[in-house]
Amino acid sequence: MNKIPIIIVDDHVLFSQALNGLINKFKSYKVVAQLNNGQEVIDYFNADKETASIILMDVNMPILNGIKATEWLKENRPEIKVLALTMNDDEPIILNMLRAGACGYLLKDIHPNTLLEALNQIMRLGVYYTDDVAQTLVKATSQKPIELKDRELHFLTLACTDLTYKQIAEKMFLSYKTIDGYREVVFDKFNVSSRIGMVLYALKEKIVEL
Repeated sequence: MNKIPIIIVDDHVLFSQALNGLINKFKSYKVVAQLNNGQEVIDYFNADKETASIILMDVNMPILNGIKATEWLKENRPEIKVLALTMNDDEPIILNMLRAGACGYLLKDIHPNTLLEALNQIMRLGVYYTDDVAQTLVKATSQKPIELKDRELHFLTLACTDLTYKQIAEKMFLSYKTIDGYREVVFDKFNVSSRIGMVLYALKEKIVEL
């Protein structure tokens, strides 16, 4: 069985090496690179080296931090899932990381089983969230009642899976431009600016149930 490739981005070498050893013990995953900061992420992919399905990204790093690196990945390598793994539990940082495009946010003091669960869920559903992170996101969104039209709800339900927007358009027998319109409408109603924000809000408010 081919193992799923992962890249670790963290400037703490001992932690990074320990994390490498842990992940390589997981049956379905392997570490293909360890990088020290966000700039090394950009340099790595610009050099066309081996890609990854998931990047474990620290937030506070020298030269280029995890938020900026995640923004670059969202723009240039959107197929790669970024999972924040950090000691920083400040709400503004969590929100900025999620808005940058991270599909989940974990603290470094988690149990190894939680990390494995997060990796598995990201590969299956595209997102991983804890109750604390979801509550942080919900608190930052509008509290006005949300009303979705049938088509918007259908789109949202599909957006909470691992389907791409193009696949959602095909499944709904609509053009990509129409799906893009639904996305913008739901973003506006939820007061979010990313797919992860939309999914987290939908799941937390039980608008969609997996």
